[in-house]
Amino acid sequence: MTNDLPDGGLPDGYEISTDPARLDAALIHRWLSQDAYWALGRVREKQDAAIAGSLNFGVYDLASGAQVGYARVVTDRATFAWLCDVYIAPEVRGKGLGTALAGAVRDEMAPYGIRRIMLATADAHAVYAKVGFEPLAEPGKWMALGLQ
Repeated sequence: MTNDLPDGGLPDGYEISTDPARLDAALIHRWLSQDAYWALGRVREKQDAAIAGSLNFGVYDLASGAQVGYARVVTDRATFAWLCDVYIAPEVRGKGLGTALAGAVRDEMAPYGIRRIMLATADAHAVYAKVGFEPLAEPGKWMALGLQ
């Protein structure tokens, strides 16, 4: 899977895959539970359940085969998608992998005719804007129910 956008192309030496067999669940859990502000302290069982119920994207170094990034999409593949848990390993940040990953998600969802892909971010707006994400046009229409 590649992304052909000028500002979201996948850098040489990396690939993105949706093959769940390639995911390193222990590594993903470590990344998110220890280094991602939105998932700090998430228990492994909760992360494994999230992976099982989602469409998952892994970013891999072609030379070593090592996983260097992750994202998941919660979707019905018909009307709605939620992009979440986007993470790029610190040692490969700054190469455009996050933008390429967001673009790959967009491109993977496009054939389903989904009206919108939602996401929430505290600090990476510019990454997602490069592949077309923008602030909500009417945020006053949206609501959330916090259960915990």
